[in-house]
Parts: sequence; C-alpha cells; structure tokens
Amino acid sequence: MSSTPTYSEFKPLLSQSVGYGVVVGVGFFFAFVMLMLTTLQRKFFKFSPASSEEFTSASRSVKPGLVCCGIVSAWTWSATLLQSSTAAYTFGVSGPWWYGAGGTIQVCMFGMVASKVKMNANGAHTFLEIVRARFGTGAHILFTFYGFLCVLIVCGSLLLGGAATVNALTGMNINAACFLLPIGIAVYVIFGGLRATFICDWSHTVILFTIIYIFIFRAYGTAPAIGSVSELYDLLQQAAVETPVVGNQDGSYLTMKSNQGLVFGAATIVSGFAGVFCDQGYWQRAIASHPESTTKAYMLGGLSWFAVPWAFASCLGLSARALLNNPNFPTYPSPLSPTQSSAGLAAPAAAAVLMGKGGAVAVLLVVFMAVTSAASAELIGVSSLFSYDIYRTYFRPNATGEEIVRVSHYFICFWAVWMGCWASILNAASINLGWVRHIFPWLLKISPHIISTSFSMGVILSPAVIPIALTVSWSKLTRAGVFCGAIGGAVLGMLAWMIGCWKIYGQINVPNLAEPYSAVCSGLTGLLFSGLLTVSVSLMSPANYDFAGTRSIAMLDGSDSSRIGTVHDDSEGSSKVGDEASPDLEKVAREKDFPRDADDLSKVDDQRMASLKRVFKKAFIYSSVLTIIVVIIVPLPMFFSHYVFSRKFYTFWTACSIVWAFMSGTFCIIIPLWESRREMATILRAAYRTGFGATPT
Repeated sequence: MSSTPTYSEFKPLLSQSVGYGVVVGVGFFFAFVMLMLTTLQRKFFKFSPASSEEFTSASRSVKPGLVCCGIVSAWTWSATLLQSSTAAYTFGVSGPWWYGAGGTIQVCMFGMVASKVKMNANGAHTFLEIVRARFGTGAHILFTFYGFLCVLIVCGSLLLGGAATVNALTGMNINAACFLLPIGIAVYVIFGGLRATFICDWSHTVILFTIIYIFIFRAYGTAPAIGSVSELYDLLQQAAVETPVVGNQDGSYLTMKSNQGLVFGAATIVSGFAGVFCDQGYWQRAIASHPESTTKAYMLGGLSWFAVPWAFASCLGLSARALLNNPNFPTYPSPLSPTQSSAGLAAPAAAAVLMGKGGAVAVLLVVFMAVTSAASAELIGVSSLFSYDIYRTYFRPNATGEEIVRVSHYFICFWAVWMGCWASILNAASINLGWVRHIFPWLLKISPHIISTSFSMGVILSPAVIPIALTVSWSKLTRAGVFCGAIGGAVLGMLAWMIGCWKIYGQINVPNLAEPYSAVCSGLTGLLFSGLLTVSVSLMSPANYDFAGTRSIAMLDGSDSSRIGTVHDDSEGSSKVGDEASPDLEKVAREKDFPRDADDLSKVDDQRMASLKRVFKKAFIYSSVLTIIVVIIVPLPMFFSHYVFSRKFYTFWTACSIVWAFMSGTFCIIIPLWESRREMATILRAAYRTGFGATPT
C-alpha cells in the first residue's frame, strides 16, 4: 500500500520589509532615474515626449541595439525565468531548450513582418491602423478584440506572477503588490513615452544579465553545494535514480528524449506566436526602429533572448533538482510539492542553497525587473491602441498630436490602476471560479502563485496570428479570407480542444481541458487551420492590393492630421485613402536631406523599397535557418536516438549555454551604448555647460 507523500512548507526566505522595499523603493528609484533622463532629453536633445510621434513611436529613430535590448526585456517575463526553471526541474535539460526555442523563433520571424511594416505602412502607429486602412471597420473591430484580449492576458500574467513571486519570497500581501507594482512604471511611461521604456529596458537588461552571470559562476564554480559542472552531472544522475522522470529515457534528467518536454515545447511554440504577433508591444518596436535596421534588431533580439531561459533555467532549475537532499534546501527533507513546483519555486530554492539570502534577493530583483520592464511595454502599447484605434478612430477623427498624448497619459493612469484590479480579481477568482482557473491554466490557485501562459495564449489567440501577419505582407489577401481565418480557426480550435480532450483523457471536464495535450490540440489546430482558411478563401477571388492605403497612413506631428483620410471599403480588401492622405514628400525630403526634385524623390523611394525587399529576404533566410536549427537539427536527433548525455557532452552543452549568455549580454548591453555614444556625449556636454552657467550650443 503506497503512502501519501508528505511535503514541507516553503517559508518566505526574506522579510516583508524587503518585499515592500523592492516594490516601492526600487520601483520609484527607477521612476526617478527615468524622469531625470527624460528631463535631460527634453531640454538638450531634439526629441521631446510632448510630441505624439515621439511619445508613441520614439520618432521612428531607435537604433538596432536598443531595439534588440527592448525585445529581450519585453519578452522576459517572470514566467520566462521561473517557469523555464520549473521545466528544467521537472523534465531535465529539454525544458530550458524547448522554452527558449518556443519564444525565440517567433521574434526572429517577426523580423520579416517588421520589414513589411516599414515597406508598406511606415506611417502607422499600431497594427490595428493597418487593418482598418486595408479592410475597414469590421476587421478593425475584430482585431481590436484580439489586441486588447492579448494585452489583458499578458498584463494579468505579468502582474499576478510578479506579485505572487514577491509573496513567495517575502510574504508580502499579493493584492498590495498587485497595486503597488504598476505605479512606478506608469510614472516614467507617462513622462517619457516609448523612448523612456527603451532606456529602462536597457537598465533592466543590465541587471538581468548580471544576475544570470552571478548564478552561473556560483553554481558552476564557487558554490560549496555544487562547485563544478561535473559535480552537477553526478547529482543529476543520482536524482534520476531516486526520482526518475516519467517519459524520459532511463528516467534521466540529462536527455532530450522527454515526451513531456516535447509536448511542453509544442505548447510553448504555439503560444509564442500568439504572444508576439498579437501584442502591440512588438509592432510598436518595429514601428519605432530605423527602417533599414528593423530586421537586424529582431534577429539580434531573438538570438539574445534565447540565452535567458536556456542559461538561467539550466543553471537554477537543474540545480534545484540536484540539491533536493541538501540540508539547506528550503523544503528539506521533502522535495517541492506539485503546488510549490507550479509556483515556480525551483529557482528561488536553488538560489537560496547556492547563495543564501543573497540568492533570494537576486531572484526577487531579477523577477521584479522582468515584470516592470515588460509591463512598461504593455502600458505604452495599450495606450496607443486606445488613443489611436478607439479615441481617434471612433470619437475624435481629427484629434491632434497634443490630444493624442494627453489621452495616452489618461489611459496609462487608468490601465495601471486596472492592472492592479484585474490581477486582484484573478487572485480572488482563482479560489472560486474553477472554470476560469482551468480555461486559463496560468491562473492556478497556489500559495504562492506562478503564472504559465504557455497554454492559454495558444488556445485563445493563435487563430489571429496568420491573418494579422498577412495583412501587412500579402497583396492577395481579402477581407473574406481574414474573417474566415480568424473566426473559423477559433471555432475549429475550440472543437479540437474538446475532441482532443475526449480522445486522450476519455472525458471532457475542466481539469482535462487544462492539460497540455488538450491545449496543444487546440493551439495547433487554431494556428494551422486559420492559415489554411485565410489563404484558401483569399485565393478563390484574390485581391490585387497595392498597399497605397496603408502607405498613406501619416504621422500626426508636423503634418495635417486629416491626412489619415477616409477609408473606403471594397469587397476585395483594396481600401483606398483619399488624395488628401498622401504624405508631404517635400517635407520628408527636407527633413531627411533628400533632393526636392520629384524624379529624385521617386528614385530615392525606389531605392528604399529595393533595400527593404532585400532585408525581407534576409530575414526569411535567417529565421528559417534558426528555426530548423533550434527546433529540428539540435533536439530531434537526440530525441529519436534516445541519447542520454555523457559527462563530456553535458559539459559541452553547459559551456554553450554560458557562451551564448555572454554573447547575448554583449549585444544587449554594449551595442546600445556604442550606437548612442554621440547622442549621450551631446546631452552630457550641454548639461555640463548649463551647470556651469554657459549657454548650451
């Protein structure tokens, strides 16, 4: 007769004062620093956040290094760090790899879409503006629903996950953390706009990689509990004997032959597409970047982000599994309970053994950085959706840039408060609303919480991915194709969810619907069939859209706000914008120092289009090669060969993760500084002269 396993309580490793100190103190410190930098920029540099173009799109002048850094920061959620570590703790070496692959290929593929944005809708502020210019009000309303739903899921995930982690480590009240976390973020977003979020992203990324490097050196080099890669290998071999992994070759944690890991990877890949392509934050970074460097930024961003879950989780997640028998382990002599494991406590537990309370502080700080940085991107993104796609589209079509900025400020304040309310509602609802809890598996009621969006985003948002991507890139796409793909894919995805659950688990109930196999059935069906329906229906009566309407979406500042023009729908999705929507080429020529002659302007435009087409082809090649490598060439041969890592190969595998992490840190930290050295020197010289009473020049 088997006995029921007993588990120990995971007590907070730090005091509540530390939690409040980080959430309030560190949060407002960063807000103060960002305010100072914004003040310097406003006074001594040419860009001012009082301009709507600067506030929402950073004047479309952000260089690739900073965009790369912003992508890494925005895509690094608390779940990126904690759930990837849980995957390593649960599945072994396959967990961090599949988590990294499940997020990096979409960012690199989005580089293709970003180049098409610059080619076909360079004046747009949101992806919904592009949808409306091409397909009119009906499609705009449909994708507005998807856009806001994505932001709602992401914000709930970020905030409740961050608050729950603070609660786990310090005992701080979850609801208090939910309301306090967004306040400091909202302050610097309001005053600095999108450029302030990029600057904050850089500072947060510096801290992120610094802490990753500290844990790497500690786990693999100096910690008495482990101290070397070889010792960690031996401990993981012993763990496979004591607690073998079901579905892994020989129960080992050192193999890519992991059935659960493979399913986890499939779910993560599907949800990754939904999380990138439906999120205004990524479109906003594409819009903000310099045209010729957009794709480079997304390629670097995807490659750099891969190192975060791979290196961090391979270090802390596997260390947690290896150190279960260490007396300093927080739940010793018991392992982490399923609730504690789901809560993402593998990483804090390992950090506590490796570095004591200092490790817990480091985890708390890095999770806080991840939450605030990603949340700032969501705040500026959702404010753009509201100000341009609701306020300006349906209430004030002739709104000026000044009005847009003011409305954005109001909505950022509203959304910061609503984020706290929403996270608190989810926290309470997870106790009573079992259906909601299992439709969104990331709302598992645990004490404390960790939020996993791997399944829910794929189930809900995947049918919108391909129609959104094709809107800006495929001339033959029709309105009928868009609606059939987005709506039909959603219906088929839900049917696949139910049928898959029934066939795999024998009955349809709430817990079974929340299982990863059910979610993969739904997400893959929604993604693939929405694409099939979109393309098939469009080819039945293809459009021949020239993108004149989307290219005529104009910037607000420095141009007549009426240039957006009136959208005229037609049955083939070939919306046109009136002649008044044509951008002021004379002004563009003057601002960009181009010739004013019409022939010269046409020649310059042709050269620019040819350059962007080459960029698109490069992005297609790079993203395809990367996808083949990380999804097929590396993991699948090891999966099908049932290979269990030898000591030498595990050492090589670990060394690759460390080298990748150091290269990523170089891209994200050094390149932005080098690219902006002249601008920083200009601001510092002007500030110095002003400080000593001289007139800045």
